[in-house]
Amino acid sequence: MRCTLKDKTILVTGAAGFIGSNLVLELLRTGEAVHIVGIDNMNSYYDVSIKEYRLNEIKSMVASHPESTWTFIVGSISDRELIQKVFREYRPSVVVNLAAQAGVRYSITNPDAYIESNLIGFYNILEACRHSYDDGEPGVEHLVYASSSSVYGSNKKIPYSTEDKVDNPVSLYAATKKSNELMAHAYSKLYNIPSTGLRFFTVYGPAGRPDMAYFSFTNKLLAGETIQIFNYGNCKRDFTYVDDIVEGVKRVMQSPPEKKNGEDGLPVPPYAIYNIGNNQPENLLDFVDILQQELIRAGVLPQDYDFEAHKKLVPMQPGDVPVTYADTSALERDFGFKPGTSLREGLRRFVQWYREFYIDRKKEQR
Repeated sequence: MRCTLKDKTILVTGAAGFIGSNLVLELLRTGEAVHIVGIDNMNSYYDVSIKEYRLNEIKSMVASHPESTWTFIVGSISDRELIQKVFREYRPSVVVNLAAQAGVRYSITNPDAYIESNLIGFYNILEACRHSYDDGEPGVEHLVYASSSSVYGSNKKIPYSTEDKVDNPVSLYAATKKSNELMAHAYSKLYNIPSTGLRFFTVYGPAGRPDMAYFSFTNKLLAGETIQIFNYGNCKRDFTYVDDIVEGVKRVMQSPPEKKNGEDGLPVPPYAIYNIGNNQPENLLDFVDILQQELIRAGVLPQDYDFEAHKKLVPMQPGDVPVTYADTSALERDFGFKPGTSLREGLRRFVQWYREFYIDRKKEQR
C-alpha cells in the first residue's frame, strides 16, 4: 500500500552521511511539503569537511523549498535519552535509520564502534519506535533501515537473493547488520511495527565516503602513491550509484509492510527485506580502468600518467568476499524500480565533483 509523504515528519539518522544527506536532498527536491529531522554524530571516521559540505547542500535546498522544514541535531543514536527526547518532541511518522559505523576492514581493528552504533544505537531506535504507540498515539508508520550486502558473506550462490540463508558473516560489520535484521523482525512481530531492511550494494558517487575504493584510489593516484587491488584483481562488485539507492529508499518509505493477523490471531510480522544493487557486477580491474580514464578526461590526472607503475595486485584481505551481485527481482516486482546508472556515468559524476571539491576550490582560495 503506497502512502504519501506529504506533511509527514520524517526522521533520518546519519543525515550528514553519504546516503542520508542525498536522501534528505531528494525528499526536499520532490516538491511535497515534508518535515525532516536529521541526526548525526559528525564523528571523525573520515574527513568531517565532507559532512559539512553535504549539510551546506541541504541548507541551500531548504532555502529554495520553504514549504518544507529541516531540523538538524548533532548527537549519537547510541545516546538513549537523546533518541527518546527526539521521538517525544518531533513524533516522526517515518523513520529511516542510516546511522551506522560502516566499513568491513575497520571493524576488524575497532569493534567497539560497531557495537555502540550498529547494535546499541539500533536498539534505541527500535525501542523509541515501540514506545511511539504508547497512550494510543498513532506512532511510527514505517521504520526503514540500512542493512548491507555484507550479510551474504562468502555465499557461493549468485546473484544474492533475500531468500538465501545468511548465517555465516565474515566480518563483525556484517554480523551487526544481520543482527539489525533479526532485531527488527522481533520488534515487528512483538509490537506490530512495520519495518523494511535494505541491503545496499557498494554505494558510490559524489561526496561519498573516502574509505571506499573509488575515492581512496583517486586520492592515492593523485598523491603518486600505489593502489592495491585485492584478490589479484579477481573481485567483482555490484557498484550502485547513490541516486539509484536514494530512489529505492524513497519508494520503499512510502510502502510499509501491511499489518495483519495470522490464523492464531496474533500479528504476522509486518516485515520485509530488499536488495538495492545494480544487478551488474564489475571486475575490479575494469573498474580501475574506467576510473583512470575518467580522471584523465576531467584533467585530474595528466594524459601521460603511468598507471601500471602505481598499481599492485595483492591477496584477498580478511573480511572481504570475491563477489557481490544483487538479485533485484523483488524490488522490481514490488516497486517497479531497478537501479540503472552505468559505472562510467557514475564515476564521471564522482570525478567531476572531486575536481570541483579538491582542486578547483583550492585554486580559488589561493
